[in-house]
Amino acid sequence: MTIAFRITAATGIHKGDRSYQQDQVALIAHPRFNGCVLGVVADGMGGRSGGRKAADQVMLTARQLFERYSPQADDAVALLTHIVQEAHIVIRLTAISAELEPHSTIAAFVINPRGDCHWIHAGDSRIYHFQQGQLAFRTSDHSYVQALVDRGDLTEEEACVHPHSNVLIGCLGAESDPPNTTHLIPQLRPGDTLLACSDGVWHYFSTNELAEVLVSLTPREASEFLIDKARERSRGGGDNLSLLVVKIEALADEKRLPRPAMQLTPQL
Repeated sequence: MTIAFRITAATGIHKGDRSYQQDQVALIAHPRFNGCVLGVVADGMGGRSGGRKAADQVMLTARQLFERYSPQADDAVALLTHIVQEAHIVIRLTAISAELEPHSTIAAFVINPRGDCHWIHAGDSRIYHFQQGQLAFRTSDHSYVQALVDRGDLTEEEACVHPHSNVLIGCLGAESDPPNTTHLIPQLRPGDTLLACSDGVWHYFSTNELAEVLVSLTPREASEFLIDKARERSRGGGDNLSLLVVKIEALADEKRLPRPAMQLTPQL
């Protein structure tokens, strides 16, 4: 059964304490199919020009392939996989021609008009799926410290402060083919929220804190709050930040409930 719903969304981006911006984020409405959207976060790496070019290429590839996508006839997983593979190839060609070392993460999702959602990721940019303020699922980073966490050698908290927390074992533009881990939400429902973000955002929050923010605030308010709080907690050493918040709301639910006051406990 298809459930009628509406999407409210917002994106946020900030260069943090870096001298240049290598993150890119976009929410793209399909030009022909109402209710079909593509969300993408790309965290570029490889110096000022290399990282930005890699992230830009992810966005350009995603837009071009999404414009040709038909939710009625095409496979969303095939679309997302094609975006990852095509962007990876072009980034590799850029590295050869310009003698740069551009790389990028990707976290991307497609919401189809009938309410199913498919996502893909490579690297340590994440996608979270919350249902009524509770975590339903999130991506697992393709990183050195995540491998240690998976083996039981580190906790999630220890991984965040590990000296090699930024070392990736899979991304776009590397010598080896990128991972293309996919996930399916068969049916989005009112009360569901999606958060896609780079590590410059999620590094500073627990999952419970993210859930509290997202359930209490509108997408625009949540994006602004998370960026401001991450900037505060980074204490002058923050990375680029980018995020995308999508909330699923019932069409008949026009009344907004009063929001509780927000108070996050500072992390040391």
